[in-house]
Amino acid sequence: MAPTSTTTAATNNSILPEEVEQRNLAAAAKCRAEHTFPPKLSGWDFYRSIGSPKYIVAPMVDQSELAWRVLSRRYKADLCYTPMFNARLFVNDPKYRDEHWAGMKERLGGGGPNDRPLIAQFCANDPEFLLQAALMVAPYCDAVDINLGCPQHIARRGHYGSFLMEDWPLIASLISTLHKHLPIPVTAKIRVFPEVEKTIEYAKMVVESGAQILVVHGRLREMKGHLTGIADWEKIRAVQEAVSHMVPVIANGNILYHDDLARCLEKTGCTGVMSAEGNLYNPALFTPEHPESWKLAEEYLTICDDLDTKIAYIRGHLFKIFRPSLVVHTDLRAELGMSNSREEMWVVAKKMKERLIQDAEASQLSGESFESRVDDQGFPILPHWLAQPYFRQPMPEQSKKEGDAETTAKRSADDSVNSTEDGATTAGVGEDSSKAKKKIKKTRVLPNLCNGTGCKNTYSATCIHQRCKGCCRGHQRETNAFDCATHQVRSLPLEGTKLDYQEDVSGAVLEGMVNSDIIVEDKDATVK
Repeated sequence: MAPTSTTTAATNNSILPEEVEQRNLAAAAKCRAEHTFPPKLSGWDFYRSIGSPKYIVAPMVDQSELAWRVLSRRYKADLCYTPMFNARLFVNDPKYRDEHWAGMKERLGGGGPNDRPLIAQFCANDPEFLLQAALMVAPYCDAVDINLGCPQHIARRGHYGSFLMEDWPLIASLISTLHKHLPIPVTAKIRVFPEVEKTIEYAKMVVESGAQILVVHGRLREMKGHLTGIADWEKIRAVQEAVSHMVPVIANGNILYHDDLARCLEKTGCTGVMSAEGNLYNPALFTPEHPESWKLAEEYLTICDDLDTKIAYIRGHLFKIFRPSLVVHTDLRAELGMSNSREEMWVVAKKMKERLIQDAEASQLSGESFESRVDDQGFPILPHWLAQPYFRQPMPEQSKKEGDAETTAKRSADDSVNSTEDGATTAGVGEDSSKAKKKIKKTRVLPNLCNGTGCKNTYSATCIHQRCKGCCRGHQRETNAFDCATHQVRSLPLEGTKLDYQEDVSGAVLEGMVNSDIIVEDKDATVK
């Protein structure tokens, strides 16, 4: 029997380790009795058994769902990960489980035989809950991955993902529990430390605990959002050289264009390369093509017509596929944001298709050529009707410095204040909570001034127009583009409709990159 949501094996001292082990053995035996599994393979033997995947779609929260995996496989993805699932919720909440793992009630799981090879990813901080969740999906996937790389604030509060990086005994327990009891292999996805030596020791610990494939995201925990930075391929190579004699190592980070794939494999020496946000903006990334975005959108919507896919997921994908064109055809941006059914999204996609075909024809008639065109940073300039990576504008220099200072203060506090499983904080060893809290220093953040003419108010970081509420709503009325989810105009016919753009990529995927002064997303979310 799994532990309850309020009393876990990790937190209740009255539960003996022997009792937990007996429950784990019983749960594993039950799973093996109900399902047939092939012989459990390790390391390189396991990697070869799933086809030696070279191009891999990353785990992305609410983004690497079944329909997107089907589309990605059509464009040469060799291996896909599910979105990151919360192990505790997966065990305790049937609604959450059914929503995130399509077909489990019917014993179909995932996408069936056409959705393989497949690795299911979980975040967790309790080995018993993790095993219970992993056993539920084991019959329907090829391995279970443990997320040790999520840098988001929710992971900090929940004490999982990259915020376990200092708790090596817990990480070892999570991995070894699955390695011992799960009938399929366990894998892990990690981030790097500032020091290459510590990163190598960390990777060795993860592998020696039982991880059969190691994915290394070459960024620090603090590198996210506007402070993402460039993934360190040298550190990935150092890890590859240290552990590749035991298990395959997959590189993650800095993948924007198809040419980056071969360059990454050469620089890191890894056996495969994983992409997150590069895949989201161009699901044909693993081919040399840059297809018309409307073709990708129609292909994805056709898949969604056959599969039960959440509207929010579909909307988020269409925003990313169409992003370069939505800057040009802003009215369709608002229309897409207000679409609440696949039928309405098909209407938007067809309108966009007509306009993009016209744009391409007009460009050709005018003699415009994009061949060999590059920007100041050396990146190719592509017409807006083609799928392409997203370049996020950098933070102002002063704001970036303030953000760095705040991140440093938070990490210092994390070292002395440990987060418990339910998000509460406890003082470090030998300190009381009042002393620990004193170490958290608040930094002064310069206000973001509204872009409205003559306005000196501040604007919310979530406002896409960078205006205060009054100026933003006035701007939307003037432009007839009601596209700001933060400052919705309540007098619209669809009053109260939530505009779920899902364009904050740092909350949806878990990796990104910077080239010179331009920040380029290629995340994770991480996954997620």
